[in-house]
Amino acid sequence: MSKDEKKIVLAKASLFEGESQGDYKAPNIVQCILSLFRNIQPGADLIRFQLPTTFNLPKSQLQSFGESVYCTNKDLLSICNNCESPLERLTGVVAWCISTTRPIIFGLSPYNPILGETHHVSTGSLNVLLEQVFHHPPVFALHATNEKENIELIWCQQPVAKFCGTSVEAQTHGKRQLKLHKYKETYEMNSPKLLVRILPVPRTDWVGNVKIKCHEGGLEAELCFRGGSLLGRRGRAIKGKIYESLSIQTLYEIDGHWDRTVSVKDMQNGERKVIFDAKEVLYGLKTPVVMDSQAVWATESAAVWGDVSQGILNQEWEKARVAKKGVEEEQRRVLRERESVGETWVPKHFNVTKSGEMGWDCSPIQEIVPPAPIVVPP
Repeated sequence: MSKDEKKIVLAKASLFEGESQGDYKAPNIVQCILSLFRNIQPGADLIRFQLPTTFNLPKSQLQSFGESVYCTNKDLLSICNNCESPLERLTGVVAWCISTTRPIIFGLSPYNPILGETHHVSTGSLNVLLEQVFHHPPVFALHATNEKENIELIWCQQPVAKFCGTSVEAQTHGKRQLKLHKYKETYEMNSPKLLVRILPVPRTDWVGNVKIKCHEGGLEAELCFRGGSLLGRRGRAIKGKIYESLSIQTLYEIDGHWDRTVSVKDMQNGERKVIFDAKEVLYGLKTPVVMDSQAVWATESAAVWGDVSQGILNQEWEKARVAKKGVEEEQRRVLRERESVGETWVPKHFNVTKSGEMGWDCSPIQEIVPPAPIVVPP
């Protein structure tokens, strides 16, 4: 490989317990606690906190967010789009929303994306593009389009993490939109919180309430993600309902576990049906592959962090540390140059505006996301 050639490294998608973790694994938990939290005060903002490379996943946070859209064994979005009634479409959207919840390995975290970093991947007829549109605070935008099914996704979100003494809470502010243009329907939803418990038993859980609303269909859904007990008993439960917006009449009750199965109960006839099966949708996910390295942008996550990821996968920690420091120092150099000439950085793929204290709105500059040179194998 020539000196100027990009090293493009793509790591495996998030995996469940019992699946092979590939070439990396979580560090010793005691070391993790001592290394990360010895000097952090409760309530501290962890956004600018830099992890040593031994505790990094070999991927950027942009890739982690992107995986929740393009890494799946079942095309749930197309299934939503082919349901006949508004109720069945919202039920399908609920199943898809649950599928974006992925397992988190305690003690490992992705890299904080640099400003302007992108991640561009295609799976089937769905093309997905993410861009880091702000650095402080960190905000990313996502645009995905499926021209065949006439489906569009637009996200603009800000992850915020805080240390709470015996746990870390990470909340993703902003909204997610799913547009089924065939029906002229837009589904808006928020995200659950990630709770990382350190004591008494180290574990990670998705917790909190998610609301999905479709104004055009006059229906809403509420999901409550519940973690395990303090003693470490298995959680990952989901409770919720689908109801009419005006009458508040419950049509379906939702119950299950996002890492197993989730069912709905029809309140009219008592019938139950499974709407989501994690083993069917999320187990054994395939890693994206580079189809055309020359077409990969220099801002692509897998290229920006390629040397760092390769060092982590090879367990060459010093090489990974030096490479990570190089990425961060280059970002600071570019920022100084920009500030010296009074230049304001502008996102390349999105128009972004702040909405409220913790809200962000974005609109894609291009209507359609083009096919990517990185593809998820069929």
